[in-house]
Amino acid sequence: MSRIVVVGSINMDLVTLAPRFPGPGETLLGSRFFTTPGGKGANQAVAAARLSAAVTMIGALGRDAFGDQLHAGLAKEGIALDHVARLDDVGSGSASITVAEGENQIIVVPAANARVTPAQVEAARAAIARADAVLVQLEIPLDTVEATLRLGRRENVPVILNPAPAEKLPTEWLRLASYLTPNQHELATALGAEAQTDFRELMRRAPCPVVLTRGGEGAWYRDDAHPEPVQQAGFKVDAIDTTGAGDTFNGALAVFLHEGLPAAVRKACAAAALSVTKLGAQGGMPSMHAVEAVLAR
Repeated sequence: MSRIVVVGSINMDLVTLAPRFPGPGETLLGSRFFTTPGGKGANQAVAAARLSAAVTMIGALGRDAFGDQLHAGLAKEGIALDHVARLDDVGSGSASITVAEGENQIIVVPAANARVTPAQVEAARAAIARADAVLVQLEIPLDTVEATLRLGRRENVPVILNPAPAEKLPTEWLRLASYLTPNQHELATALGAEAQTDFRELMRRAPCPVVLTRGGEGAWYRDDAHPEPVQQAGFKVDAIDTTGAGDTFNGALAVFLHEGLPAAVRKACAAAALSVTKLGAQGGMPSMHAVEAVLAR
C-alpha cells in the first residue's frame, strides 16, 4: 500500500450543466445544478485513496455546513484528517463550475484554503517522512507550497508539484520539486515562457523532471532517464465531464510512482480517462480494479 500525503485545497463544487457556455452579459438556462466535493488537494487525495493508498490530508475547512459535509466525505474515503484545521472565522472553499459540451469553466473562492500554513506542514513532518510521495498544488498560500517542497527535500521524499492554477514560480522551487505535473499553459506560465512555445521545448527547459498532461492525447514525460520527452498515449473514452481529470492523474501518478515513471504515467493516463466518464470531480474517480481492467484491454 502506497503512503501518500496531500497538501492542498478542499472545496465544495457548485456545478451547473448547460448546453453551451454563456457569453458576456448573457443569461442562459441550464439543465441541472448540484453540489459535489472538490478542490485540487481533496480531489487528488480521493483519487489516491480510491487506488488503495493510505492517504493523509493537510488542509483547512470552515466550521460551516460545507465544511461538515466535506470533512465527513473525506473521512468516508478513509483519508486521515488529523492535519485538516477547522477554522471558526472563515468559510470553507468553493468552486463555481459550468459544464458544457464535455468541457468546463471554473471560478474558485479559496476562503479557508488561504489559511493553510507552513506550521501545519511542519506539524505533519512525521507523516511526510514516512510517505512514498507528497502532492501539492497552488490553491493554497505559496509559502506553504515552498515549505512542503523544502520539507520533502530534507526528508528525501518525492514531492509532486502540480502548478495549478497557473503561476510563475521561482526556479529554486522548481529545482526542489521531484516532478512537475502541468498542462502546456501551466508549464509556460511556471517558467515565464511564451505560451506559443512548443511544449517539448518547454519540458527541456524545466530544471526538474516534468510530466505534462495533454488531455485526450495522453501525457508526455521527461526525467534524467528520459532526457527527450516521451509520449504516453491516452485511452479512448466518451467524455462526459473533464472536471477532476488532472487531479485523478496526479493522485494516480503518486500512487504508482514506486513502479517507475513510465509505468506510473501509463496507469495515471488510464485513471484520468476513466474519471471523465462520469459527472463531478470525484464522481468518476476509479478503483484499482477499474484501472487494471482498462490496462488489460
